[in-house]
Amino acid sequence: MILTTTPTIEGHPIREYRGIVFGENVSGINFVKDFAAGLSNFFGGRSHSYEEELITARESAMEEMMQRAAQMGANAVVGIDIDYEMLGSDNGMMMVTVSGTAVLVD
Repeated sequence: MILTTTPTIEGHPIREYRGIVFGENVSGINFVKDFAAGLSNFFGGRSHSYEEELITARESAMEEMMQRAAQMGANAVVGIDIDYEMLGSDNGMMMVTVSGTAVLVD
């Protein structure tokens, strides 16, 4: 499956638009990761625990979107948009949503 943030795929004309597809992932951020991130914030540097959680959530949302596109008979998704949000009263949940247009290309 071809995935791109662009509206077209060079060398692959779009033959058919199948519809908009989405993928979502909501993850809880636990105390250990919060503590480790707090130390990184205090001492400086990157929070690898949050980065790993973010990568996992994004990959999961992308995989879900690809599966939904395949169910629609698409072989590519164009115009992909990725959005990240923190949820909950204490921002203890991270949500990643991806969307794009499922298409059939040559």
